Amino acid sequence: MSYQVSIEPTGEQIDVEEGQTILQAALRQGVWLPFACGHGTCATCKVQVLEGEADVGAASPFALMDMERDEGKVLACCAIPQSDLVIEADIDVDPDFAGYPVQDYRATVTRLVDLSPTIKGLHLKLDRPMAFQAGQYINLQLPGIEGTRAFSLANPPSRADEVELHVRRVEGGLATGHIHDQLKVGDALELSGPYGQFFVRTSQPGDLVFIAGGSGLSSPQSMILDLLERGDTRHMTLFQGARTRAELYNRELFEGLAETHGNFTYVPSLSQAAEDSEWTGFRGYVHDAAKQHFDNRFAGHKAYLCGPPPMIDAAVTALMQGRLFERDIFMERFLTAADGAGESTRSALFKRI
Repeated sequence: MSYQVSIEPTGEQIDVEEGQTILQAALRQGVWLPFACGHGTCATCKVQVLEGEADVGAASPFALMDMERDEGKVLACCAIPQSDLVIEADIDVDPDFAGYPVQDYRATVTRLVDLSPTIKGLHLKLDRPMAFQAGQYINLQLPGIEGTRAFSLANPPSRADEVELHVRRVEGGLATGHIHDQLKVGDALELSGPYGQFFVRTSQPGDLVFIAGGSGLSSPQSMILDLLERGDTRHMTLFQGARTRAELYNRELFEGLAETHGNFTYVPSLSQAAEDSEWTGFRGYVHDAAKQHFDNRFAGHKAYLCGPPPMIDAAVTALMQGRLFERDIFMERFLTAADGAGESTRSALFKRI
């Protein structure tokens, strides 16, 4: 049995299988609904039921209050239709969003690379090509571990039958521990994707600033490789932050790109380089490297930020102080369960999704 859900104000319709949530069905049919945590705690995917009945599922009472339930509001990530529905969602679909449907894939581990002391490169061969936009992510299922884990794609969309992930070891993390210590070449895994609204807005003018920290380099790497492959003529500047040279991975890749592409600049920075006498690059935090490089004037650019929450917040502050507007800043926070992965992925400095 399935139910039809009509989505206002776009008029799109999706078919929801019995036991499936509204959000799951929408993503798998290429229909975008706003969401963040995906498990009922952040309220980003709150929608109004105009007609029909739905089970609110495991929605948190903090994300969906009793008064809202009485008013017919549900969280799309938890709500399961009990009849045909008409819902109203706060949808602001970006014209650059391709809307590739989420699908399930089987994959085989082809390479495991030590990128840094804490970050491992995981390469997977898919059973068929995956259409995605540079900057999006996948959900990976690991054997014996409950639930899935989200990892951004580091490969460009032109390598559609391959997945490259940058996985930082999280202390006490079952999933990252399994990838770092137990996973072997030839192992079979399952994943789904693509997910996410982090992608380059190609229709918007302006040179591009990328600021990345830790394994947050994965999305900017995919974006930059994709843009250069497609001959984008805008100037792109990548600021990569790490604590030490050992953690500044893929440096040679970006130095090579800077040598062969006149519209690409690479600026690495180390925050703990006090005792590294051989380091000739920027010493300090990555957002300070960006401020120095642009003399604290970012107006006219589009900025893409990816990394841990403290880096994101510092970079957003620096960019806005340098006269870059909220509408020109896009981000992807890298959160773990220890960080509070169920929270909204938008900066507290922003008022809207």
